[in-house]
Amino acid sequence: MKKILRIIVALVLLALVIQSLYPQKMKLEVGDKVPLFKSVDQNGNDFEIKDLIGKKAMVIYFYPKDDTPGCTKEACSFRDEYETFTDLNVEVIGISADDVASHKKFAQKYNLPFTLLSDSDLKIRKMFDVKSTLLGILPGRVTYVIDKKGIVRLIFKKQFGAEKHITESLIILKEINK
Repeated sequence: MKKILRIIVALVLLALVIQSLYPQKMKLEVGDKVPLFKSVDQNGNDFEIKDLIGKKAMVIYFYPKDDTPGCTKEACSFRDEYETFTDLNVEVIGISADDVASHKKFAQKYNLPFTLLSDSDLKIRKMFDVKSTLLGILPGRVTYVIDKKGIVRLIFKKQFGAEKHITESLIILKEINK
């Protein structure tokens, strides 16, 4: 029994290594138009992405779950740099499968000044082709930088090291605004 358990653990570790070396190609690519979608924000307000296209650049980040260590660190990093984003005329939008009430509680607890959208049916995640990681167990963490015209300028996929999503987004946004 112990031998079988060791083999299973070894196979799981091997699968994780292979997945990290050969990430799945995403359908949405840099240069594509951002998919149009509707949702509800943490305050219960309707949100349509088409209302921002032509007006503001956007950072849309998908994260696994409200109020978990990595997701809280990522959200608070976006919060701490929020003024930098607004100075660049950029709207920050976080998306997870959590419901509106969870988003509201999360936003209030950490004083998050940006939009959190509920994707409880995972339709938006599918539109952006955000894959689950760790053998399909953990919802993916992917950040998209969208320019003012609605064109995807950066896709940054990294499950761990959440604060790197903010750094990478700001690099491309500063390039766009030169």
